[in-house]
Amino acid sequence: MASHKILLVEDDQNFGDVLRSYLVMHDYEVTLATDGDAGAQAYEEEDFDLCIFDVMMPKKDGFTLAREIREKDAQMPIIFLTAKSMKEDVLKGFKIGADDYIAKPFNSEELLLRIQAILKRSKRAEAEEDIKEFDIGKFHFNYPLRILTFDPGGVEEEQMKLSPKEAQLLRLFAMRMNDILPRSEALTKIWGEDNYFTARSMDVFVTKLRKYLKRDDNIEIVNIHGNGFQLLVKAENEA
Repeated sequence: MASHKILLVEDDQNFGDVLRSYLVMHDYEVTLATDGDAGAQAYEEEDFDLCIFDVMMPKKDGFTLAREIREKDAQMPIIFLTAKSMKEDVLKGFKIGADDYIAKPFNSEELLLRIQAILKRSKRAEAEEDIKEFDIGKFHFNYPLRILTFDPGGVEEEQMKLSPKEAQLLRLFAMRMNDILPRSEALTKIWGEDNYFTARSMDVFVTKLRKYLKRDDNIEIVNIHGNGFQLLVKAENEA
């Protein structure tokens, strides 16, 4: 099995060499760049499974580099390394879409475990990408065609054509059926960023989906205060 490829961008050459050697020792293939521009170039030239960026770097900082990569690949796992532990930096990193954030000095084994957890989540997400059709209560949802079909049984089926964003959002709900869909996850995956304006836009689309789904009394999209939403689908015998 091929090893996972990691892009490590760290301006401290000695620290970068030590970290690269440690990761290579644990069967990862690592490309080391020592500034943001070199990191961007390396990203263009190779395919990676995960990126580890120092925040404070010459030429281009880690946040800027991550933002550029997020525009090309919204799913690329990114871990930030920083000597700072300021709350503002942590929040900024997660708003950009960081998968994790670790302050120096850190335990190498802890970083290794975090990498393993993120790659496992990423693999699961790739598997989910292959799922194109969903059964949601009395609805059937064809994601590629963006068609939501309501089949009440004994009556003619009703088909609804969803907009691209409606379809993307319903797909996320369907993949997390009866589980919580974090607001931040939906915003970064569909709208590209998590801020006040995109959050208000998402609320509008949630309202539209509720309007479609109200045809089935066993389906409900509920607000989970401070976290996100939950698509609840009751079995017929629970109703």
